[in-house]
Amino acid sequence: MQWIVIFIFSAVFLFTLSTLWLRKSRKYESVNSVASSYDSWTNDRLLENLWGEHIHLGFYEKPRLKKDFRKAKVDFVHELVRWSGLDKLPKGSRILDVGCGIGGSSRILSNYYGFDVIGISISQEQIKRANELTANNDFCRFEVMNALDLKFEKGSFDGVWSVEAGPHIFDKQTFADEMLRVLRPGGVLAIADWNQRDSSKQPLNSLEKFIMNQLLIQWTHPAFSSIEGFKKNLLNSPYCGSSVQSSNWTKYTIQSWNESIYEGFRRPSTILKLGPRSILKAFREIPTILMMRWSFSKGLMEFGVFKSRG
Repeated sequence: MQWIVIFIFSAVFLFTLSTLWLRKSRKYESVNSVASSYDSWTNDRLLENLWGEHIHLGFYEKPRLKKDFRKAKVDFVHELVRWSGLDKLPKGSRILDVGCGIGGSSRILSNYYGFDVIGISISQEQIKRANELTANNDFCRFEVMNALDLKFEKGSFDGVWSVEAGPHIFDKQTFADEMLRVLRPGGVLAIADWNQRDSSKQPLNSLEKFIMNQLLIQWTHPAFSSIEGFKKNLLNSPYCGSSVQSSNWTKYTIQSWNESIYEGFRRPSTILKLGPRSILKAFREIPTILMMRWSFSKGLMEFGVFKSRG
């Protein structure tokens, strides 16, 4: 069975690579290119129908643990809440979700933990969809906003949450500054992101440079921080109130890359019902997903989590 799966993946990879992938990229040009990409991904409903309301990686306590992919994504939210200390905040605490997607994490933070949550995204279509999925909840709402220019007063929030938003943001220092600026003294910061290996300690070889370039231009990323680099961004911020802790969660999340492809085989009707265009778009994402999986397995990429008190 295993060789059949490998053969199918290889055939799909070669077909997609030769016909779609290298002919067209989604290179980062500005915040508008990020918004446009997410508007498109939201409108076609492919990711939502295939992966559910959480467009981020899942959490697996052990390697190759059999777990529903959508449940693993929910588990990830709870694990980050506990690790960061966000669960120590009282009900009614104000939380900002930076890069909220279609609101999956925001709804858990509001419905399960009783927080008053505002989610922001640069994508108008994501915010529209998030509001559609969050009916009759006055304590979970969404706004279109640039993470580098948060329209909130200093110290407005008891907690700031951000999952897999940083790679889409060009100015990492301002990103860190803005999140810490709106966090009240003693508040909780919880961040999770895809990070590149620290190339100052181990430079990239030619293959790694090619892979990294593709990971950037295929999913509208201007640059990846290293875990060490973004930790320094947080510590160097004039709004950093205390120490910053980081951890590498690659071993808990790497299985998600395989599962994100397996979902297409488990739920074929999900893709088929969206039509030929969505089928082609689904195939197009496979090479990038496989490159992500390879990069995380080789240490070229790392999944970093960060926490701090305001």
